[in-house]
Amino acid sequence: MTHVLETRNLVRDYHIAGGIFRKGRTIHAVKGISLAVDQGKTLAIVGESGCGKSTLARMITMIDAPTAGDMLIDGQKVDIAKEGLTPEMRRKVQIVFQNPYGTLNPRKKIGDILMEPLVINTSMKRDERQDRAMAMLKKVGLDEKHFGRYPHMFSGGQRQRVAIARALMLSPRLLVLDEPVSALDLSVQAQVLNLLADLQDEFQLTYVFISHDLSVVRYIADDVMVMYYGEAVEYGTREEVFSDPKHAYTKTLFSATPRADVESIKARLARKNAA
Repeated sequence: MTHVLETRNLVRDYHIAGGIFRKGRTIHAVKGISLAVDQGKTLAIVGESGCGKSTLARMITMIDAPTAGDMLIDGQKVDIAKEGLTPEMRRKVQIVFQNPYGTLNPRKKIGDILMEPLVINTSMKRDERQDRAMAMLKKVGLDEKHFGRYPHMFSGGQRQRVAIARALMLSPRLLVLDEPVSALDLSVQAQVLNLLADLQDEFQLTYVFISHDLSVVRYIADDVMVMYYGEAVEYGTREEVFSDPKHAYTKTLFSATPRADVESIKARLARKNAA
């Protein structure tokens, strides 16, 4: 069976030049990551800030080239450093970032933002592009009336829906979601997560979900990979990782996450009052 995404010992180093009083050095941001994701499944990548999650996401989305290792999309090896990036390969992988307002052009109307990927990557006529953009707005829970509005006229949750719609305009095989709900209120987070689940079922999408929020990961993931200082220290199904974590860092990460059930809240209040 061919995986939608597969990486083999993926490495990313950053070289920092030296100066008069210091030597140059190399930062090992990602250290030999191997993973695989099948169609219609979600791999969640978990870890603290600075652990290499977003660097890995940039390599998966072919923004940055790896220093070493191999990456395959639908079984086809991708090497943007040597061979560049074809439009076909670009269409297969899209990304949704944490801050939708920072990724939407404030001077463009929502309709133009949605149609832009089609203008760049396809030969569709304007009427076809407009019809597709209108249909995608409805898919993410917005209306045709939003087509002619600007990003500043939307709430944070609505802007993230627009960002998701734009990422789906080219019918990608793989969607990388880099902290897509961390900047949203809890109630809006739930709405966006439910939307992502519905879209995954409808289009058989494959997700790589980057997050530090374990409650979100537990809800959406099929498999979980825990990263620590650029390495994958734990990798397994959601049930395996959450019910029986093996690595000491994973256990520490889980124990540091506040539980929201009533008994846990009462226990925390009792410890606080006792202190």
